[in-house]
Amino acid sequence: MMRGIRPLLRGSTYSGALFAFCGALVSLPLLPVAMLPALAWPTAPYGVRIGLVLLSWAALIGVVGLARATRRVLIADARRLLRVPLPDPAGAHRHASSPGTSTGTSTGTSTGTEPASPAPAPAARWRTPLWLLLHVALGWIGALASGVLIVAGLTLPGNWLRAEAGLSLFGWSVRVAGGWASWVVALGCLLLAATVCVVVTGALRWAAPKLLGPSSAERLALAAERELRLAERNRLAHELHDSIGHTLTAATIQAAVAGEVLSADPVAARAAMRSIEESTRAALEDLDYVLGALREEKAGTAPTRTLADLPELLDRLRHAGAVVEPELSGELAQVHGTLSRAAYRILQEGLTNALRHGAGGPIEVRVAAASDALEIDVINRTGGRASTGKSAGPGVFPTSGHGLPGLAERVRLLHGEVEAGPDGPRHWRLAVRLPVRLSA
Repeated sequence: MMRGIRPLLRGSTYSGALFAFCGALVSLPLLPVAMLPALAWPTAPYGVRIGLVLLSWAALIGVVGLARATRRVLIADARRLLRVPLPDPAGAHRHASSPGTSTGTSTGTSTGTEPASPAPAPAARWRTPLWLLLHVALGWIGALASGVLIVAGLTLPGNWLRAEAGLSLFGWSVRVAGGWASWVVALGCLLLAATVCVVVTGALRWAAPKLLGPSSAERLALAAERELRLAERNRLAHELHDSIGHTLTAATIQAAVAGEVLSADPVAARAAMRSIEESTRAALEDLDYVLGALREEKAGTAPTRTLADLPELLDRLRHAGAVVEPELSGELAQVHGTLSRAAYRILQEGLTNALRHGAGGPIEVRVAAASDALEIDVINRTGGRASTGKSAGPGVFPTSGHGLPGLAERVRLLHGEVEAGPDGPRHWRLAVRLPVRLSA
């Protein structure tokens, strides 16, 4: 018994009935226009004119349903009132601020352009008009049936308006004009009105995913949009990890160096503090851009770090007390675009790991630009003591473990090759090879 009453007590049933009745009311302004053909043919039989009005009314409702804005409104209302989990139509997020489409700073995960929304199939275009027709039809059926039943349920017990109920079946007739029987019939009418609301709401909830839900082409477009958003967020996470991780590592070491030499060598201490200021300012630019992109705000041009900024990166390491031995060969100035930006981030991550886990000694940096490939090597010592006199192991610089996997993914997206591991008993080597043909 309670299971049969529970649907009547749920808020979604009443909100769904309201949704159906609103569909019936919204269709009323189209009725005068639908009556024009019948008025233009006054000699037609009454039944023909009624059918002509209904057909014209249905055609007008279907035309309204062809508009894309109508579909978006219906989906939003069905989610709110019918409580049906419907996704937004494909392309609904395209006009929002998308960080990867205006900056051109992609590292391989985004091309800076979004795929065009596929043209809906003819069958898919007619699903919204069909839904709207079903919505209006069920709304009118539910409104008229429940309205008559509610009026009967309220007027029968007191014999108001001289109300009476009658039933004729197979020549057997029953009439109720008062007494306790009228109360029973009134209660039955009210329960039947509630049942009509439940049935109408259930029918709309059943049909909504089939007619308002995404078609096969829309599912593909939604999946493509979701993949683009995830790829962009992944790219931003890599940018944030590389920039902020490197800056915090370098700033920590530089602060330690400045504290040790503050009394003995104030000039070196001031140089270390200036380096901290410069590196943190650059990291703040990166952080502001990434946070604006994650908030889907309209971000400006993203900070561009390329191989042209490599000398500044190496200087920051030297201010941190590291000994850097760069070996640059080839026409690095000819490397540009995505390849140059990715190479800078790869070097930044490799040098950050060398600072974190190295054990003093020189850090060898080799960058060679050839006609077919760009080769990057970062080699550092492992074990022993760091140049600042403090251990630089994982205990001092705890890491998330996402650095090398993120670097490997960046290289893979550029169709490159990466190797990272021990190079002899006391050295660690990061070797990356990126094809130059993808730099355009």
